[in-house]
Amino acid sequence: MKRVVTIAGSAAQGSAGIQADLKTFQERDVYGMSVITATVANNSRTDEGIFIRETKEIEAQFHAVNEMVGIDAVKIGMLFSKEIILKVSELLKTVPEVPKIIDPVMIGKMGSQLLADDAIEVLKKYLIPQATLITPNRLEAEKLLGRKIFSELDDLERATKELYALNPGSVLLKAGEVDGQAIDVFYDGEALKIFEMPLIDTIHTSGAGCTFAACLTAEVAKGVEMAGAIQISKQFVHAAIKHSLAFGKGVGSVRHGALRQMID
Repeated sequence: MKRVVTIAGSAAQGSAGIQADLKTFQERDVYGMSVITATVANNSRTDEGIFIRETKEIEAQFHAVNEMVGIDAVKIGMLFSKEIILKVSELLKTVPEVPKIIDPVMIGKMGSQLLADDAIEVLKKYLIPQATLITPNRLEAEKLLGRKIFSELDDLERATKELYALNPGSVLLKAGEVDGQAIDVFYDGEALKIFEMPLIDTIHTSGAGCTFAACLTAEVAKGVEMAGAIQISKQFVHAAIKHSLAFGKGVGSVRHGALRQMID
């Protein structure tokens, strides 16, 4: 069984972050492990909803995973601060041959800021160049590029190539809605490829980005080539959104086990 670790924040409500990643790893039949960078626990009782872990704890978790189990692929999500980004960048250099899927998480579905403003340039300089693939959504891509990205296909393709100039191995821009389709644009320096699925009309999409990147990481760990891994992940997340869950208030969760339940 392939061994996959997620380096990300813990989302107390269970839809995103570490929780979404581990659920997805289980569904995709890989052995999931975690390095927790922060805890996100927004609620009405306090203004303080994000709690950051110390870098020495993050380092200890990573070495425990790598030494005791081993790593076949890494998924990186919420890192929040420049100090954590620098530490994670340092740790990833100890596993140079391992595929690294970086989801540059910046803003949560409920509007929480999940990446400090002064951390974006550090992310671009130290972490993105180590990525096998980066998977920003359009808002995250705009922050990385410092410009507005329009929903026309030619500008999405241009932006994807501009992201590639930040020196990752490849880019998947999660572009969102274009003419009623959920569009992603992939570029690896040679081939430009468009992936699309029908758009689902729902607000209950919490965890969709984490789930997508986690599925991709699992498939890459199993040896699936990148285009195939992206297509599998698109189908996985489409089913998860189509059968999403609404609990309590706000944006509900994608259903991580939806595809398996549909097959069963």
